[in-house]
Amino acid sequence: MDGTAGADLQQAVPAGAGPLCILMNPGSGREGGDGAAETIGAWLAGRGDSAELRLIPPGTSPADAARAAAREGFATIVAAGGDGTVGGVAAGLAGTGLRMGLLPLGTFNFFARANGIPETLPEALTLLETGRAEPRDAAFVNGRLFLNNASIGIYPRILLDRERVYRRWGRSRIAAYWSVVRTVAGFRRSRRLKVTVDGRARRVKTPLVFVAFNAYQLEHFGLDGADRVRRGEFAVFVAPDCGRFGLLRFALLLLVRGMRRGKDFELLCGREVVIDAADGRHTDRLVARDGEKEWIEPPLTLTIGAGALNVIVPAQGEAARREPRP
Repeated sequence: MDGTAGADLQQAVPAGAGPLCILMNPGSGREGGDGAAETIGAWLAGRGDSAELRLIPPGTSPADAARAAAREGFATIVAAGGDGTVGGVAAGLAGTGLRMGLLPLGTFNFFARANGIPETLPEALTLLETGRAEPRDAAFVNGRLFLNNASIGIYPRILLDRERVYRRWGRSRIAAYWSVVRTVAGFRRSRRLKVTVDGRARRVKTPLVFVAFNAYQLEHFGLDGADRVRRGEFAVFVAPDCGRFGLLRFALLLLVRGMRRGKDFELLCGREVVIDAADGRHTDRLVARDGEKEWIEPPLTLTIGAGALNVIVPAQGEAARREPRP
């Protein structure tokens, strides 16, 4: 979320004080790998033992790496990677009050962009010294943190199939598109769900419920609800019941930013969302959080943690000059 619904819970503090640990995902997109590590290493030179770079090893979650750094006494912990890395580090720091920095190295970097973080690595590193740590809200589904979105239905299935395609054919844009076609082609039926928003329940038959918590991401895709998210609410998109061709049309409209409220989706907004099977049979446990899939036992309860994170962002004047653009 790029809003400031939790910004009044604590006073903003300078970003630069205390020991700093940068947790880097070496596999992240644009500037990942050795180039980013060298740039960060050069920035760290001369800062002595008060700052260090750690590469997150395979098999270790960013959340566990962040918790380990917190236990060692680092006052500022920086996520260097894409939205998945950022979300993982945020999960390890939520509620601790420790300062969290962002070095956007991924493809979309929605949370970083929403908070005005520079997109070039040298500028983002400079911000760690010149910025201010301010409270930011986080969202949770059954206690698991997410920053951009969570969903149930066909999208998590696409992610599951994409992983299989990548394992067989390698990572590529064509492989990603092919996983969408494969999943839609194998689509059987919509789910009957009960979606409750702020106590108001609706029974729906849908292939997808998509819960958004990042206003910048909504504007990027030309979707409604950004104003409600900025006020500290979820934007809940319920796709219409449709067959395979309808799903392909739905995906195409999303890509070309042609989705229309009332015709192509139903939008519900509120601060607490509960998603459960309408008939009491929990047949779908696969959930996507910020592009990462996992099995979660329903019902799914989505809540907002006001001021859960303490994120280093541009100072007020600099932030105005860096207003995020879709």
